[in-house]
Amino acid sequence: MTRDTHTWPSQRLPAPDPETYSPRQREIHDSIASGPRGGVRGPLAIWLHRPELAARAQELGRYCRYDTTLDPKLSELAILTMARHWGAEYEWSAHKSEALRAGLCPELIEQIRIGAPPVYSDADERIVHAIARSVLETRQVSDALYAEAIETLGTDRLVDLIGVLGYYTLISMTLNVFHVPPLAGGAAELS
Repeated sequence: MTRDTHTWPSQRLPAPDPETYSPRQREIHDSIASGPRGGVRGPLAIWLHRPELAARAQELGRYCRYDTTLDPKLSELAILTMARHWGAEYEWSAHKSEALRAGLCPELIEQIRIGAPPVYSDADERIVHAIARSVLETRQVSDALYAEAIETLGTDRLVDLIGVLGYYTLISMTLNVFHVPPLAGGAAELS
């Protein structure tokens, strides 16, 4: 979906009104808000329309975001790669600063944003990006790339990486279908 950087489509589905939350919506909202995210925004707010989806997705998201064997820098690289592929502006705006804080090079972030060939600081970054691109472009990973990923990342980190990629695909689809704008009304960067 091509988006004009000066306008943003109206969000199709606003978050449920907290005044009308069911007891289960309130319970899930409070659980998410009191956790490391500190609030219920973006896709989680949309998922609150279906509280059980929100509950289960936030559990998976907590693992993918905070508890995997991947360094935060590598997780953020994977997340930005997914956001770029899907054109998920909210995700990009939410994770660009996180990626910088985690130590991802600003030039690498910009290269991903504009679709330029990336320059990596280490083999781990190269493999994470190569795996993500391969999955997105071919829906597979070649035997050679798989062997290289096992050698570089190991089994645990590769399994966690695939989980992160899958979770952020779910997020990106949710954001795009419901037209969730960039974080805090920021400008679109992926158009």
